[in-house]
Amino acid sequence: MLILQTAMLILSSAAFLAAQDDPALAAAKALDQQILKLNTLPQEARPRAIRELAARVRQQPASYVAALAFNLSADSGESDGREVLQDVANTMVDAIHRSPAKYVSGNLYSALASLARYAHVAVSLDDAKYTAAISQLDADDRQRAAAAFTLQDIRGQAWDSKNLRGKVVLVNFWSTSCPPCREEMPDLEQLYQRFRALGLVVLAISGDPVTDLRNYAAAQKVSFPLLMDPDDKVKQQFRVAGIPKSLLYDREGKLVGQTLDRPSASGWIELLSLAGLH
Repeated sequence: MLILQTAMLILSSAAFLAAQDDPALAAAKALDQQILKLNTLPQEARPRAIRELAARVRQQPASYVAALAFNLSADSGESDGREVLQDVANTMVDAIHRSPAKYVSGNLYSALASLARYAHVAVSLDDAKYTAAISQLDADDRQRAAAAFTLQDIRGQAWDSKNLRGKVVLVNFWSTSCPPCREEMPDLEQLYQRFRALGLVVLAISGDPVTDLRNYAAAQKVSFPLLMDPDDKVKQQFRVAGIPKSLLYDREGKLVGQTLDRPSASGWIELLSLAGLH
């Protein structure tokens, strides 16, 4: 989480000390704390809260709006709904337009590009840095489309991604130490049970110790394969930076979709439909 890092790093030490009494900075910090508390809200309360926070972010001074918009995007996800994410994206575009370049980090452009690509929101922005962020996503997706692996699961079975043609393959990168990853595991289990007879294969890849993975699988009754990725080599090959991250391949082995974070139940179904599963 950035927590106003973009805005605050540009202040000199003397200016920073003087700014501690700045009412605008105090208000921005208070708003940032409310953004951080989004993850404590029940899911049904999040969409309204995010939209209210987005409206308040757009009212902030140019010095702080970019950092706040980035933090809001980091705490919003696919389960909040496309309309909410569209509002967040609009807030990010507004922040880019209003902020001097020194206040806008490359992370903001990357996050906005990811929303456009993976959450399918509309972004209208004529900006070279945004174009570069889209180009980077294109390069990452080409790498993910071509990447292949052979890994063992926690039972000792080897899985070769090249031998899964004819199956719809959902590759999930996760960790037992990642709360959002653990939260979406029951979703993946439900998908697997619902669609496995139609050819769905779920492969959950983690760099965690095998003992941790076995304990988790036993405790949570996970029935799909948990694959071991020592030193996160496959994760790096697929250019996965943040988890959870899921990539969907159709029966021809073509990358047809991927997640931004944790989709809603309907979002998972929509994702699988890209590979012809209904």
